[in-house]
Amino acid sequence: MSVAPSGPIMTHREPIGSYGSYEEAQKVVDYLSDHGFPVGGTLIVGTGLHSLERVIARMTHLRAAGWGAAGGAWFGFLIGLFLAIFSTTVAAGLPLMLWGLLWGAVAGAVFGLISHAMLRGQRDFVSESTLVADKYEVLVESEQAAKAHELLRGMTR
Repeated sequence: MSVAPSGPIMTHREPIGSYGSYEEAQKVVDYLSDHGFPVGGTLIVGTGLHSLERVIARMTHLRAAGWGAAGGAWFGFLIGLFLAIFSTTVAAGLPLMLWGLLWGAVAGAVFGLISHAMLRGQRDFVSESTLVADKYEVLVESEQAAKAHELLRGMTR
């Protein structure tokens, strides 16, 4: 399904350039900003979006337990911190935070192991997902397009 760029955000704007990476488009907007151009209504629009998933590592039982322990430790520490708010002294609150951290790490490790084992090898890898575009267009408000083109003539890439 293809959706044409329309609506109130895209009206009254003109493209001033098309770039192969987001960093290039960002550099153009930064250049315009540095030279006094009013970039308040400028858009960077990615077109031709694709989902990209990069596999980082194999998920092992040890890695599942480690990541579960790390997440559980944070959660346990926050619970301990919450309980420490109601303690009468700092010395009484510190053990609550440490116990929360310790028990959170243990519970998280167990939960991580169990959840990994329940997958039975169906997704035995760690990955990160992102969206990438074929190109990025910089659009400025129509009445400012001529000024933007003039400024960009002086830009060295």
